[in-house]
Amino acid sequence: MAKESMKAREVKRAKLVAKYAEKRKALKEAGDYAALDKLPKNASPVRLHNRCSLTGRPKGYMRAFGLSRMQFREMASNGLIPGVKKASW
Repeated sequence: MAKESMKAREVKRAKLVAKYAEKRKALKEAGDYAALDKLPKNASPVRLHNRCSLTGRPKGYMRAFGLSRMQFREMASNGLIPGVKKASW
C-alpha cells in the first residue's frame, strides 16, 4: 500500500490539471510561454502518474482497469471484474 499522502498528492495534481486545462490550451495556442511558465508546476498533465485505485501502487498499472497487476489478478480470480476470466487451454 502506498502512503495516504502519496495518493492524496496525485488526487490534488489531477484537480489542478483539470482546473488549468483550458487556460493552458489557450496560452499554448497564443504562444505565450511566459504566462504559461507562471502557472503552477503541478498544473502540467506531464506530472500526473497513474496509480492503482485500491492500493496506490505506481508500478504495474493496468490502464483499462485502473488497477495494479496484483489487484487485477486477485479480483479477476475471484470473479469481481465483469467479462474477465482466466484463460486455460
